[in-house]
Amino acid sequence: MNPDIIGWAASAILLATLSRQIVTQWRDKDAKGVSRWLFVGQIAASTGFVVYSWLLDNWVFIVTNALILLTAVVGEAGLLLRRRQAARAD
Repeated sequence: MNPDIIGWAASAILLATLSRQIVTQWRDKDAKGVSRWLFVGQIAASTGFVVYSWLLDNWVFIVTNALILLTAVVGEAGLLLRRRQAARAD
């Protein structure tokens, strides 16, 4: 059995979970319960993990961490947008 199959499956589960969180956050009109530091930390950690994975030449982790980085950027952008919309509504 190729161990990469386990890595790709775990990656798919993690990315599905993160994507669902972004959808939930998007539906929250004011996003008050979401910490901005979550995304800042995730962006920093994911960037480090992409570089680390690249140095190890591990494609499962390169792709996974790059996509996690993308979810953090999308999450941060959505959070900022929702908070601006909520501020304008007040």
